[in-house]
Amino acid sequence: MKKSYEIDMCNGPLFGKILMFAIPLMLSSILQLLFNAADVVVVGRFTGSTALAAVGSTSSLINLLVNLFIGVSVGANVLVARFYGAKDEENVQQTVHTAVLTSVLGGIVLIFLGVLLASPLLTLMGTPDDVLSQSVIYMRIYFCGMPAFMLYNFGAAILRAVGDTKRPLYFLILAGIVNVALNLFFVIVLHMGVAGVALATIISQFISAVLIIKCLITNDGMCKLYISKLKIYKDKLIFMLRIGIPAGLQGVIFNISNVLIQSSINSFGSVVMAGNTAASNIEGFVYVSMNALHQTALSFTGQNMGAGKYKRIDTLLLECIGIVSLIGLVMGNGAYLMGSHLLNIYSSDAEVIRYGLIRLSFIATTYFLCGTMDVFAGAIRGMGYSVLPMTVSLIGACAFRVIWIFTIFRFWHTLTSLYISYPISWALTAAAHFICYMIVRKREFNKPSVA
Repeated sequence: MKKSYEIDMCNGPLFGKILMFAIPLMLSSILQLLFNAADVVVVGRFTGSTALAAVGSTSSLINLLVNLFIGVSVGANVLVARFYGAKDEENVQQTVHTAVLTSVLGGIVLIFLGVLLASPLLTLMGTPDDVLSQSVIYMRIYFCGMPAFMLYNFGAAILRAVGDTKRPLYFLILAGIVNVALNLFFVIVLHMGVAGVALATIISQFISAVLIIKCLITNDGMCKLYISKLKIYKDKLIFMLRIGIPAGLQGVIFNISNVLIQSSINSFGSVVMAGNTAASNIEGFVYVSMNALHQTALSFTGQNMGAGKYKRIDTLLLECIGIVSLIGLVMGNGAYLMGSHLLNIYSSDAEVIRYGLIRLSFIATTYFLCGTMDVFAGAIRGMGYSVLPMTVSLIGACAFRVIWIFTIFRFWHTLTSLYISYPISWALTAAAHFICYMIVRKREFNKPSVA
């Protein structure tokens, strides 16, 4: 890899390097989110509110099925960063080849899961009859692109581990332009509806996957990929799974509660579903911007752990929390204040906009709590502990929200009672993660340190 794409995470001031790493990653995440946002906007504008609800109703379920596999890429990131920080080229190579092959196999498994489970799971969620058939079509086509989706995400995780967040951004710019163009062509010209936007998404994902694999093949550094050397190294896979499965389960856990909340939202009808979908897409831009700091904490902590430079991790954590809080407060409150205009992009229906604003008022304005929670979890995972943040999330997010739905929401059956459960669960989980960080810190920082 050319040195111009790398960031030295183990030496020198951190603040500038955090921004150099996080900003391209933030932009990459926003572009990736635009894949789905483009789907939502196009179907909402040119097909109608039923199609808008159909695409939106699948998001929690898609995340539920995908997050466990994507979590394994977190394990790959931590392992590559650890070996790269220790300058261990042989183990970096073994991890890269294991990760790439694992991503392909995982993508194939996801095709079958998505196609087979789409109809029964969407029905179980209480998706209305006027939305169900289109939701199933969208989800089945979307999952046919999972091998490309997984390849891109694992490849990007490898590059992030050594500080390269720029090239994944370039690849997504190209793929994003293709996605938007194909969305408009398939829906407006060919009148393909939800099938068209799903097809446009998987084509764009294929383009980004090809580009990132080509990047790894032409790499001249430790992360060079040789197709002929693709192999699962058992010890590397076990570590990736040890870190990745708990990380993925945390994503699954959050989405179990989100699926339950989506099911509760479904009970209010398709107009409320459409407003919720539009608002959640707007919030998504705030979330992925903050999540860039989670990835930053993960990669920087991993490399400094590998190099034995434990003292830098405290500074890293404080600076990441400061930046993520600022992003969450500015973008989240900005999304609410500009909510009417932003929601109008998705739908001109006044009722859809009204219900979207209700969600933004509770969730977008308090999103910085979620960002803080994720940065703590990223630092803990970067230290090599993944079961701990998963357990905290299981109790603080999933269990809390499930109990809330079956108690508070049952007696106070309003959108307000649903949405307020989010900031409460974020605050509780962030506090618990802080306690866990202090425990892990005491254990790890007692080890011999380099610098």
